[in-house]
Amino acid sequence: MPAEESSAAACGHRSRATAPPSRAFPPRLLAGAGTGAPVPLGTALRVRSATGARRPAVPRAKGRSTGGSRSPRGGGARRMYERVRRAWDRPLTAYYLILGAGLLITVLGLVMVYSASMIKALELDKPGTYFFRKQFLAAVIGAGLMALAARMPGKLHRALAYPLLMGTVFLMVLVQVPGIGMSVNGNQNWLYLGGPFQLQPSEFGKLALVLWGADLLARKQDKRLLAQWKHLLVPLVPVAFMLLGLIMLGGDMGTAIILTAILFGLLWLAGAPTRLFAGVLGFAALIAFVLIKTSPNRMSRLACIGATEPGPGDSCWQAVHGIYALASGGWFGSGLGASVEKWGQLPEPHTDFIFAITGEELGLAGTLSVLALFAALGYAGIRVAGRTEDPFVRYAAGGVTTWITVQAVINIGAVLGLLPIAGVPLPLFSYGGSALLPTMFAVGLLIAFAREDPAAKAALAMRRPGVRWKTMRRRVKKRPSGER
Repeated sequence: MPAEESSAAACGHRSRATAPPSRAFPPRLLAGAGTGAPVPLGTALRVRSATGARRPAVPRAKGRSTGGSRSPRGGGARRMYERVRRAWDRPLTAYYLILGAGLLITVLGLVMVYSASMIKALELDKPGTYFFRKQFLAAVIGAGLMALAARMPGKLHRALAYPLLMGTVFLMVLVQVPGIGMSVNGNQNWLYLGGPFQLQPSEFGKLALVLWGADLLARKQDKRLLAQWKHLLVPLVPVAFMLLGLIMLGGDMGTAIILTAILFGLLWLAGAPTRLFAGVLGFAALIAFVLIKTSPNRMSRLACIGATEPGPGDSCWQAVHGIYALASGGWFGSGLGASVEKWGQLPEPHTDFIFAITGEELGLAGTLSVLALFAALGYAGIRVAGRTEDPFVRYAAGGVTTWITVQAVINIGAVLGLLPIAGVPLPLFSYGGSALLPTMFAVGLLIAFAREDPAAKAALAMRRPGVRWKTMRRRVKKRPSGER
């Protein structure tokens, strides 16, 4: 036996004599390890089971819980929060929120228009689906306009601003011509198109003010003129006041409030100084006070805020029965189509007070769902306006978001008895093709702006099968022949 093997064997005998039995190894295993001969796996397992040898304990990382202990308190909630935050910060979040919320509000609105308008149609000796068919036709045309706006480039949107503004002003002037304009519920702001179709040009005035005002402010910002208050106000404020005057000639104060909100939103986004902003706001508030004070009808609506009784002469009948409808809905409502207030008790159940019928038939769950959809749409619009570097996109997205959000707040606030009844429809939800068409086009604008974000554009390109396959092929390194 060589000297190295004898010394190894001697060391093996000494270790066996001194080491504990659980760590002793037979000479055959040590001799095989010393000579380099392979040890069969079965032999090694039998030796370990016979001698009781165990694997050395693996040190545990600090902070990790043992198998029998629970995870740290709040760990699951924190992981869920991180997942939601990462999903919320993805580039396509705003795109999907605008598209999904807009379509869901429109579809749910069609369902509720059909349910809320059946009795009203029968009262007018019309088929039960009369209002639903008209709204469905408007929704189909509006879906085409939304898809068109979502695919149009920004330059074409800006080129559309001036023709849309001039066409809207022309139609609003025609409304005031005797024999051409029509009066509905005391407001002279409709044009008769033949058959059952009518047009309200003031609804398109909202879209015209948003596009024209955004284009005007963007061009002035490129020329660094917005720092001067004259360029900030002129001609934006005079043109907006011209639209407001044409609307107020017909007596439609609700639409005038929405246009005023759009004007203030554009001035706020343009960075108007506080004193200038406060001055314009004070002037508009003074005009509104005079218009309300000089109109008994508007004063009676103001007096119905928070009313719980119809009052003398049933002046607050509509506001009170809207509260009755919401109160009788409970948590999950009386069921779709089972409303009681739409049987002649609640005026305008399919237009201004469709939210009350929704609360009665779908309950608190239905109304909260509608509120959540509008909140998601508003958040997505603010996100698009805040993350872009294009001034036109920022002003237009902010104007559209202000328009839809303020109009929804005014309508829902009136139904809840928190605001006076202004006679404005719930965007994308209430019956009315004249209101639905420009609103769906505005939602298409937001979709187009969300798609034009560089990160969103790259993410959408990666979702195309051909682009994704080519990108994956470029990333795979070419392997040498024969390598597996």
